[in-house]
Amino acid sequence: MGIKKYAEIVVNRPIERPFTYSIPGGLREKVRVGSPVEVSFGNRVVTGYVVGLSLRCKVKIIKPVIRVLDAAPVMDKEILQLTRWISRYYYSSWGQAISAAVPAVVKRALKPEGRRKKKEREDKEIEFIDGSDKDLLPTAEQRHALDSIKESIDRQTHRVFLLHGVTGSGKTEVYIQAIAHALALNRSSIVLVPEISLTPQTVARFKARFKDKIAVLHSRLLGSRRASEWQRITSGEAQIVVGARSAIFAPVRDLALVVVDEEHETSYKQDNLPRYNAREVAIKRAELSNSAVILGSATPSLESFYAASSGRYTLIELSKRVDSRLLPEVKVVDMREELGQRRKVHIFSQSLRIGIEKDLSEGKQVILFLNRRGFSTFISCRKCGYVLTCKRCNVSLTYHFYTKKLSCHHCNYKMDPPDICPKCNSSYLRYWGIGTEKVESELARLFPNARISRMDSDATCKRGTHERILAGFKGHKIDILVGTQMIAKGLDFPRVTLVGDRKSVV
Repeated sequence: MGIKKYAEIVVNRPIERPFTYSIPGGLREKVRVGSPVEVSFGNRVVTGYVVGLSLRCKVKIIKPVIRVLDAAPVMDKEILQLTRWISRYYYSSWGQAISAAVPAVVKRALKPEGRRKKKEREDKEIEFIDGSDKDLLPTAEQRHALDSIKESIDRQTHRVFLLHGVTGSGKTEVYIQAIAHALALNRSSIVLVPEISLTPQTVARFKARFKDKIAVLHSRLLGSRRASEWQRITSGEAQIVVGARSAIFAPVRDLALVVVDEEHETSYKQDNLPRYNAREVAIKRAELSNSAVILGSATPSLESFYAASSGRYTLIELSKRVDSRLLPEVKVVDMREELGQRRKVHIFSQSLRIGIEKDLSEGKQVILFLNRRGFSTFISCRKCGYVLTCKRCNVSLTYHFYTKKLSCHHCNYKMDPPDICPKCNSSYLRYWGIGTEKVESELARLFPNARISRMDSDATCKRGTHERILAGFKGHKIDILVGTQMIAKGLDFPRVTLVGDRKSVV
C-alpha cells in the first residue's frame, strides 16, 4: 500500500458528497480517517472531517488540506458508519450528521483560539438521591429478563429487548445489573434518559453502584466539564455513559449494552438538522457493534410494541411491582360537574384541594403536573374574537407573568401585551388558559404557608437549576412542586403521596 495522497472530506453544509483535497507531504503521516482538519471551502476556511483516503485523484488542480486540528481522530469507524447511516436515513448531509455527533465544546477545543481560553469553573455536582452500592435480589420476572439480556451480552449478538414493566416493577435495577455484567467483562454501556432533569437522579443512583466508572453527557454541562467527560470516555477511564440523546455518540470502547429509558418519549427526537430519533440511532449503533439494546417503558410506543409483537424485538414483561406493592388509587374528576356546583371556574378540583390541604398538614409533599408553561395560554378580544398570534408562526402567543411578555413557544418571538385590540381597537382583551405560572400563583394564594417551586424550561434556564430544585424537594425544603413534562416521569421521592394534573388527582 502506498502513502495516501488525497483525503475525502465532509463539511457541515447541506451538500451530500465529500470533497477531495490533496494532503501536503508534511501532513501525510497525520491525516487519518476520522481526523478533524481545516480546509478552504469557497472563500472561507472551515472545519472538515476525513471520511476516506485515496492514492489517486482525477482532478488535476485541487486544494490542499491546510492543517490537522488534532493528532488523534475524533471518530472511530463505528461512529463514521453510524453518521453515514443517519445522513441517508434522515436525509441530511454526512457533514451535518458528523457535526451532531461531535460536541460543540470538542469542536471549539480543536481550534487554536479555543485552546487559549481560560479554563471554565467546574460544575458542582449535587448528590441528592441515596442509592445502594449492591445489587438487589431480583424478582422472578427480573431474573428472567436478566438471563436473556446477559446471554446476548455474552454471545456478543445484537438483540433488541422491549422491557415492558409497570411503574415500580424495577426496570432500573434490571438496567443496573445488566450493566454490571457488561462491566465485569470489561465492556462499556450507554444509558439514555429523555430529560436532562432525570440525569442527576439517574447518575446518583448509578454512581452509588459504579463509582467513577460513570461519565455524564448532556447540553447543560459546562464546556470544561463536558470536554473532560469526553476525554474520560475516549481514554477508557469511564465505561458507562449516562445522558440525553446526544450521549448515543459517546466514544466508548467495546460497547456491550445500550439502554433507552422511557423509550416512548418524544424528547428523543432532535428538532434541528439532522432530525434524528435517538431511539432508532441507538438501535443502529448497537447493530454496528453487535450489542444488546434495552428499550424500557411502562407505556411502550406503538412502533416498539408492534416490533416486539411481530418478533423483531424480544418482549420482556415485568407485570408486578417490587414487593407486591399496590398501584396508586386514581380518581378522575369531571370539571364540568364542578363548574355547575361551584358556579365559578377553578383551577383545582375540590378533591385535589382537599388532598393538598391534608398532605400539607401531615408533612407530606405534592407534585402538580401541567404540560403548559407560562401564565395564560392566549389573549383574545371579547368584542371581535381576535386572538394575538405570532407574526412568524401564526400560533397563539403565551403570556408570561414574570417577564410581562407575550411569547411564541415555537420560534421564541416576544412582544409586549397590548392594552387595546389590534383589530377593532376595543379594550375588551381577556387572558385565557392556564399555565404553570398561573398554577404556582394560585397555589400561593390558597396555601400561603406552603413552600412552592416551579420546574419548567423557563424556571430552569440557568445551569444547575434542575439539580437545585430537585435537591430542595428531596430535602423537604419544598412542599409543592409544579412543573411540565420534566417532572412527570422517572422521579422517586418517598414523601410524595399526592400527584395531580389538570384532569385528575392520584
